Amino acid sequence: MVNKRYVLRRLLMMFASLLTIITVLFFLFRQVPGGPMSAIVSPRMNEAARQAVIAQYGLDEPLWKQYLLYMWNVFHLDFGQSFYYGQSVYSLIADRFLNTMSLMLTALVISYSVGTYLGAHLGWLRGTSKERAGMLVVLLIRSTPVFWTGMIVLYVFAFQLNIFPLGGMRGMQASYTTNAEKFLSLDFLYHLVLPVFTLCTFYTGLPLLLMRNNLLEVLSEDYIKTARAKGLAERRILFRHAARNAVLPVVTAFAIAIGFAVGGQVLIEQVYSWPGLGREMVQASLRSDYPLAQGAFMLLSVIVITMNFFADLTYSYLDPRVRQGGN
Repeated sequence: MVNKRYVLRRLLMMFASLLTIITVLFFLFRQVPGGPMSAIVSPRMNEAARQAVIAQYGLDEPLWKQYLLYMWNVFHLDFGQSFYYGQSVYSLIADRFLNTMSLMLTALVISYSVGTYLGAHLGWLRGTSKERAGMLVVLLIRSTPVFWTGMIVLYVFAFQLNIFPLGGMRGMQASYTTNAEKFLSLDFLYHLVLPVFTLCTFYTGLPLLLMRNNLLEVLSEDYIKTARAKGLAERRILFRHAARNAVLPVVTAFAIAIGFAVGGQVLIEQVYSWPGLGREMVQASLRSDYPLAQGAFMLLSVIVITMNFFADLTYSYLDPRVRQGGN
């Protein structure tokens, strides 16, 4: 069981971090040139119209009142209206968030599952020609820019071979009434293949290298030598004894990767015209759509901090020494 005091302390740290980030975002977006209303208040407006717009968004109030109202709205998941779309920021973020996570989670689960498994085997085969060949391939793929890989994959499989679509997340004739119907459709899965494949070639390298390097350290521990002396099968030693301790940094990396996945992979979303949150976040910043950009950055921060919290809990479960040190 996880120590309750350890969990409570991590929860308090998480909420303190969230409060700090939300506060920083509030003041940061009010320091942009021209203020948060610069995108919608035209210089051609007369003073009465200008003051009416400012009052509509509550910017005529003292800063401390604006901050309290802002925190109240955030608590109720009210992020305001997008300047560009004229729609609720919450609904826009929710739609883009689902699009991004359907792509990123699929790629991350595949990458970290395959990478962890292959990393364990490479660590076990240390010093062999198979390990050297595997490390060469991994380092080569890992050092290749992901957008370049995406363009090559798109050129070969979509443009030349015409096996997969050139981009987007659904066909021209596709129509869905619910998100479940959209994400479970064959048309969506068909559009998902190339961007997921591109992301997997890039993301697999990190868990593989982490697992291999940590396994090399674990294999020198006394309990591994004891397990071998008992005559246990090599596969059991690898996965039941060595891999369980070596996987701890991979768990942390996976949790953090999920947190940052909320922001999407902007370059891949751009290459494959994927309507995700990362692409929308960049476009919102370029359009000076501050409510949408602020809401997207806030969501990204919340998910990253929350996933770090769950990574700490998982760490303490896998390795009791962590929670003992946190007493």
